[in-house]
Amino acid sequence: MKAFVVDKYNKKGTLRLAEMPEPELQDGDVLIAVHAAGVNLLDSKVRTGEFKLILPYRRPFILGHDVAGTIVRVGSKVRKFKAGDDVYARPRDGRIGTFAEFIAVNEADVALKPANVSMEEAASIPLVGLTAWQTLIERANLKKGQKVFIQAGSGGVGTFVIQLAKHLGATVATTASAASADLVKSLGADVVVDYRKDDFEKVLSGYDVVLNSQDAKTLEKSLSVLKAGGKLISISGPPDPEFAREKGLNLMLRLVLRVLSRGIRAKAKRRGVQFSFLFMWAQGDQLSKITSLIEAGAIRPVVDRVFPFEATNDALAYVETGRAKGKVVIKLR
Repeated sequence: MKAFVVDKYNKKGTLRLAEMPEPELQDGDVLIAVHAAGVNLLDSKVRTGEFKLILPYRRPFILGHDVAGTIVRVGSKVRKFKAGDDVYARPRDGRIGTFAEFIAVNEADVALKPANVSMEEAASIPLVGLTAWQTLIERANLKKGQKVFIQAGSGGVGTFVIQLAKHLGATVATTASAASADLVKSLGADVVVDYRKDDFEKVLSGYDVVLNSQDAKTLEKSLSVLKAGGKLISISGPPDPEFAREKGLNLMLRLVLRVLSRGIRAKAKRRGVQFSFLFMWAQGDQLSKITSLIEAGAIRPVVDRVFPFEATNDALAYVETGRAKGKVVIKLR
C-alpha cells in the first residue's frame, strides 16, 4: 500500500511517499480502508522528533493521527464492529499511521462515524474532539456558568473546544485575529480578544479554566487570567510529573520533566491555581459520545482545506503556517 513515512527526524525534512506492507491485523483490531485523514500540528512535532523521548517510534514509520474510513476486515475478538462499517478514530500512540491506504486500529479506539458528516469532516474530528472532551470534561470538570478561556480559537483545537464549552453552558473567551472574529463568534465565543491589538492578560480576569496551546510566555501570562482555585491546562507543554507517571516513563525522563515543569508549577502554586499538562489519548467510547453531539447538531466540524493524498507534504506545511481556520484534511478515496 502507499503511505507517507518518516525516514529520519528533521525540522526541514519532508515525508516520503513509499510502498509499505499492509498492516497485520491483531485479534482485537479492525482494518480500515482510509478515506480521509486529519492533519495536525502533532504530526509536525512527531516528524521533527520533538516527542521522540516519550514516543520512540522505529523509523521508517507511517505518520498520521486522525482517520475516517470503512472497515474491510475485523480480528477474531472484535465484537463492536463489522466489515462495511463507516468509522473514525484517533489510533493510540505507538500505532499511528493514518497517512496510508489502510490502517489497523484496536477496536477500543474506534467509533462509528457521525451519519450527518462527510468522511473528510469526520477525519477532522478525533484528535481535536478528544482533546476538547478530555480537557473540559475529564480534567476541568467544567460546569454550567463557569468561565473558560481558550487560546487560538480559530485553530483546529480551538474551533472544537469553543463549541463543547458552549454546549456545557460555559462563558467562553478566546483569542483570534480580526479576520477570524466572526468565525469564533459563530461557534459560540462570547468574548473575542484580538491578539494583534490587545494583551489577553490585561483584558480577561476571574476565569475558572484556561486551555493553553501556545508558547511558554503565553502559558505564564495565562496564570493572571485565572481566579483562585482555577485550572490551567496546557496541551503544548511542559509535560509534568503526573504525565510522566501516567506514561510509565523511566526515572531519568521523570526527573527531566519534573525540572522542565518546575517553574510553571511553582508560579501556579503561588497564585493558588492548578497547572496540568494534557496529552490526549485514544478513546473510542468518548468518541462515540462526541458522535452523538455532532449528530444532534450541538457541534459541527470546521474544515479549512482538503488536500489530495499526493499533496500530504503540502497539507502538513500549511498546518505549520498556523493560518488554518479549523482543520486540514487529506483525501484518499
